[in-house]
Amino acid sequence: MTYLRIPGLVSIVITNYNKSAFLIDCLDGILRQTYPNWEVILVDDASTDDSLTQVENWLNDNRLQLAERTFITLPLPRNIGYAGAMTAGLYLAKGELIAVHDSDDISHHERLERQVSFLQSRPDIELVGTNYEVFEHNQMDQRSKAGWIRYGDQIRKVYASGGHCVCHGTIMLRGGLFDHIGGHTRRIEGAEDYEFIARALSATALNIENMPDILYYYRKHPNQRSRQYFGKERLKRNEK
Repeated sequence: MTYLRIPGLVSIVITNYNKSAFLIDCLDGILRQTYPNWEVILVDDASTDDSLTQVENWLNDNRLQLAERTFITLPLPRNIGYAGAMTAGLYLAKGELIAVHDSDDISHHERLERQVSFLQSRPDIELVGTNYEVFEHNQMDQRSKAGWIRYGDQIRKVYASGGHCVCHGTIMLRGGLFDHIGGHTRRIEGAEDYEFIARALSATALNIENMPDILYYYRKHPNQRSRQYFGKERLKRNEK
């Protein structure tokens, strides 16, 4: 069965692996969004914790608010990794626009509204990220602004030199971009987000931008995926 993308609909793709401790914060943040036209595709990458139970309980607790919304939970039968889980979710997205979300982070309540407005005003942009703040574990009252996000022509320069300046968890993209370039590679473990954005970057015209607005809250904790690949734990393993 095929379908046309639904105008105005934002498909929020969430990937999860053993993040049950943070899932409810993530989902509550989506429920508070001021933009009304969204659906959720939550892909659980064969979690071994109680993530699916947490989601089921949350859905039951909020069934009235979700009555006219689409909320798809896709439990994978085996762990296939971040890239595979994300791509599975992207293929299920029906929206004209697609928002990416990590299951241990939280979105500002106006995130979708502001990103949709930006893309409506900028038909030349196919993917937009935002700035964000970092907080430790559950200390949301102690946040610090990210300093590595870049804007405009600087984006092309950074990726041309092998750098990274768009936070993957903050991005919203046009569904047509995914239809054109496909999903995330499984060949570069730990850098799937970088590769996807670099591949999305047009060679002829700047089609990617960042908004300076703080619209995402990035949670740091010992079990987060980025620390497994780029944190001190990974460095220690490489030294052995």
